[in-house]
Order: sequence, then C-alpha cells, then structure tokens
Amino acid sequence: MTLCERVRLADRDVELLRLLAKGLPLDAVARRVGLSERTVRRRVRDVCDRIGVSTRIEAVVWAVRQGLF
Repeated sequence: MTLCERVRLADRDVELLRLLAKGLPLDAVARRVGLSERTVRRRVRDVCDRIGVSTRIEAVVWAVRQGLF
C-alpha cells in the first residue's frame, strides 16, 4: 500500500493544497473556501503531519507527485 493510499485526505484538504499550488496566500485560500485563515492554517498543518512533511511547499509537491491534481 502506498503512502497516498494510507493517507486519506478530505476533498477540502485537497482543495486547500490545490489553491496553495496556484500560489495563493493563506488569507486568499481562506476567503475562497469560506473558512478562517486560522482554520486553513491548522488544516494544512494537519495534512503536513499526516503525510510526513514540514512545510506547505513540501505538501504541495507531495500532492502533485501523488497525482492529486
């Protein structure tokens, strides 16, 4: 089983990563998805923890390599 298969990301988490991949800052991502910036920051941090990376950039790279978008 691959890491991508073991790590289940919610559709919202994938959408956050997609918006970050477009270069949007956290406040713009939060406005787009209707969440607070603090919630977005926490969800992205949780995703990073689950996939074993330390930064948002690494999370986006991981998502691209896994073919999530």
